[in-house]
This record gives sequence, structure tokens and C-alpha cells, in this order.
Amino acid sequence: MMTPKKTDIRARKERVLGITVSQYIKNVSPVSSAFLVNEYFADLSSATIRNILSELEQEGYLTHPHTSAGRIPTQKGYRYYVDNLVDEIQLLEEEKERIRQDYLKEKRELDALLKKASQAISQVTHYTGIVSVDGFEDRLYLSGTHHIVEYPDYQDIQKIRSILVALEEKEQLYKVISKELDKRIEVFIGSEIECSDIDACSLVVSSYKTRKGPTGRIAVLGPTSMDYQKVFSTVDYMTRLMEEMI
Repeated sequence: MMTPKKTDIRARKERVLGITVSQYIKNVSPVSSAFLVNEYFADLSSATIRNILSELEQEGYLTHPHTSAGRIPTQKGYRYYVDNLVDEIQLLEEEKERIRQDYLKEKRELDALLKKASQAISQVTHYTGIVSVDGFEDRLYLSGTHHIVEYPDYQDIQKIRSILVALEEKEQLYKVISKELDKRIEVFIGSEIECSDIDACSLVVSSYKTRKGPTGRIAVLGPTSMDYQKVFSTVDYMTRLMEEMI
């Protein structure tokens, strides 16, 4: 049984990890111990925070660029953050209303609706929105692929090119997003996607089932430093809206 002191130490370490990942996602810049002390842990010494960061790095949750003393998340760090530390946030009401109105305009035509859905996802998240219909590889709709070149994480032109090529190959992409899901919303980070061309990304996937019969997937592809909270909320809302309106 874990003692109260050990519980407190673990909770503090989790909070440091959560803040570090959140700040990196927000700024795409290594997070320093000085920043953490100044902004979040004024009651702790710089040495204590440095020790916690060092432990998190030794455990594989963080790493640091050779040119900086600050830390950045590893794939393991993102995975722990997604599984344990992300709190659900709600889309702004005006965002929901804008999406709903777009849906109402296109409701009569399924293909147009699916295309509109991928566009709405991309507009809200600023990542690549993907919508598919089960059993039809040609009914896979993508929007926002241009966002890939804007991600601060991606400075390698060859890597950007390989991601764009992978997105053009709909058969491969269809297989990637059609994996069996263990949860209503599943996230695959880096190599978990099992596609070398896009293993520098994260993929958030949900399945939908409409009242009129069509089923399929809703997905968002972005950098591993994506805003997971907003993406989860967007995918969840879009899935429910699809099921409600089709």
C-alpha cells in the first residue's frame, strides 16, 4: 500500500509532467525548471524541480535537445499524458453552432456532408480532418493537409513530403484509420500508428454509426504535440453530430 508521502511525491511528479507536456504543446519550446518554478511551483526549490525533471527523463517520459537545458516530451510522455492527465474541455458554443449550421446546409447529400465534416474538423483543430465510410475506400474525405507544413515540429522537408504522399494513398490511409478501436475515441502516437510514413504524427480516431445505416470513422492527424484536449472534444462532438443528423 502506498504511503501518503509517496502518494504526494507521485502526484507532484505527475503534475510536473502534465504541465511540461501542456506547455510544450502550447509553445513547441523546451520547458525549463526555472519556468516551472516561476509559474507553477513557487513553493519548491529549483533543485527539487530539476531532480523531478531528471527522474522523468530517466524514466523515459521526457528528453532534452542538446542545445537546451529545457525538456520536451517523448512518445512515452505523450502517451502517459493522454491516458492519465488530459482533462476534457468543451468546444465553444459558437464553434458548435457554426458546425451545426454547416451541417444543416449540406444535410441532403451524404458525400457533401462527409466532406463538410472533414472541413469543419480541420477548421476547428487546425490539423488534417479525415472522415470515411466503412467498406468504401474511395469514400474517404480529407481536409487541411496544408496545415502539415505549418507544424513547428516538422522542419524536415522529406518527412513532410512522405506524410503528404501517405495521405494521397487512400487505400493505405483507410487501413490505418480502420483499425479496431478499444475505446470510443482512440489515440495512436508516433510508431503506434504502424505506418512509417506518418510515424512522426499522432492520430485520433472515433467510429460513428448513423440512424440511416452508414458507419465509418472520424479522425484527426496532427503532430505529436497536437492540442489533444481540443482534438478529443472536437472528434467527440462531430461523432455525436454525425449520429444525430444522418
